[in-house]
Amino acid sequence: MGIVYAAELRPSKMELVAQWLPGQEWFYGDAGELVRLGSFRFDDLAGEVGIETHIVGAGDKVYQVPLTYRGAPLAGAEAFLVGTMEHSVLGSRWVYDATADPVYQAELAAALLTGKPQAVEHKDVAGTFEALPHTAVLFSTGTPDAGLPELRFGLPSTTAGVTSIPAGDVNFAVLRELDTTGTFHHETTLAVTWDGQAVPVLVAAA
Repeated sequence: MGIVYAAELRPSKMELVAQWLPGQEWFYGDAGELVRLGSFRFDDLAGEVGIETHIVGAGDKVYQVPLTYRGAPLAGAEAFLVGTMEHSVLGSRWVYDATADPVYQAELAAALLTGKPQAVEHKDVAGTFEALPHTAVLFSTGTPDAGLPELRFGLPSTTAGVTSIPAGDVNFAVLRELDTTGTFHHETTLAVTWDGQAVPVLVAAA
């Protein structure tokens, strides 16, 4: 369950994304024109790591920015640190490019290979959790009864706007710039729709 707190963030998530994107070789837009189109979450079963993927627009381009939020630095992931922010409820948060975070990697694999659904977000209202509507909806070709193979994830690398995450015999591809025409060239896929985008858009494949 993803919990959305009535909290103040400094900087905000979009401010952090806008600071980080210009330094990425796959980003060709104007970070000053970023528009949040939607987002979706995966669940960390341990409840320690927030996992949220942002879909943002910049001019005529659409980008996918998966992030993880942690209460302490992730050892060995310094090169993938997006930044830090102060959360008025949870305190200091270390924000990472999620493709290098083992918790995201495991949840991405579960979503792609077994069709594990996205998390349902809940808003904390005076101690009562109310379900929120999705702002982006995931579709998976995964098979629920397939089961997950044993996977050993390696460090991600990005070429031509696609981040590859090696995991033994399986390679997971996370698309950074999205093709909104809905063109697919893979069998095992994750796709997403959002308000104004009725055609599912490929975001990841295996």
